[in-house]
Amino acid sequence: MSDVGHRRPPGKAERTQFNLGRALPFLILVMTAAADVLTPDRERFERLLVAAPALAAVTWSVRGTIGIGLLAMAVRAVLHLGRDEALVPELLASEVVLALVTAAAAWVSHVRTRYEKELREVTAVAEVVQRVVLRPLPDRLGRFELHLLYVAAAAKARIGGDFYEAVRVPGAVRIMLGDVQGKGLGAVETAAVLLGSFRATVNEAPDLAALADTLDEGLTRYSGWDPESDAAERFATVVLVELPDGQDIARLLSCGHPAPLVQRGAEVTPVAFADPSLPVNLAGLAENHHRIEEVPFGPGDRMLLFTDGVSETRDRAGTFYPLELRLRGWAREPAAELPGILHRDLAAYGVDGLDDDVAALLVVRPPEPGRLSS
Repeated sequence: MSDVGHRRPPGKAERTQFNLGRALPFLILVMTAAADVLTPDRERFERLLVAAPALAAVTWSVRGTIGIGLLAMAVRAVLHLGRDEALVPELLASEVVLALVTAAAAWVSHVRTRYEKELREVTAVAEVVQRVVLRPLPDRLGRFELHLLYVAAAAKARIGGDFYEAVRVPGAVRIMLGDVQGKGLGAVETAAVLLGSFRATVNEAPDLAALADTLDEGLTRYSGWDPESDAAERFATVVLVELPDGQDIARLLSCGHPAPLVQRGAEVTPVAFADPSLPVNLAGLAENHHRIEEVPFGPGDRMLLFTDGVSETRDRAGTFYPLELRLRGWAREPAAELPGILHRDLAAYGVDGLDDDVAALLVVRPPEPGRLSS
């Protein structure tokens, strides 16, 4: 499985900036000392030494900050002695100032490191919660491979309003992929409710229509439990897929969601939904009869489920991302590489990169030994 974008480690630019910040106090010490030595005595630069411990507080520990402050005091003393000047109140005063600045910087460093520790602890808890809400998918379910691309639009977030799940149930594999209207924590809350409803009923639901009904019921029930939640005001588009054992077919039900693409070699075909259902939480606006579609899905076939964060990415001319065309061109690419390829291509195509949640799940039915794909 390719879980691209789900995790966001610090980039090269961020690491470079951090390392530069740690080196900056030493750079100030060296440049100040050099300027003081290479210029006439009437030009005095030692006052700049106070910047070294002050800047150290931003990136160094308390001990490191104190060490840099002591080093600055030593440099100040050496510069003074290098002028063959007697020990005068000016030196003592400047050393006292450096000591006070170092003490203040050490306190700032202590406060900063304490808050960073608290932030790491809170982040660790949040990551556990996020993994429970939107768990990583297995590489394989039954006879099918799963390859995921998931990128949350919010900076540093791991989950957004897009959601997915894939479960092995008796006699089949069932998959859900959806997109909650809006962004932010409210969208995440609604996604969590829908995932909970799906997981609670996916094994017992007799078919996809019953499963779709439970999503509506779960969101309605949750809104009644928590009237302050804005979940009742949000809707979600969802596509449900059932891949039965022993059959070369896929059953699909769309609740207002973009049609998945089925790829057979270089041929890419969107699933035709003759009568798609209304999005989840809008079923009360009209009579909603769920219609399940059946499409061939044999050995060697691929199916791409995606949210509108993929299909509605636009270039500078306002043209939507040509997903079908791209898939045809990537027909010979290994399935495991496609999420990464798609991610990079989307980021390059969009005017501002990716400014919406993006989810794409590639379901692959590997070729069977001794059997040609249809």
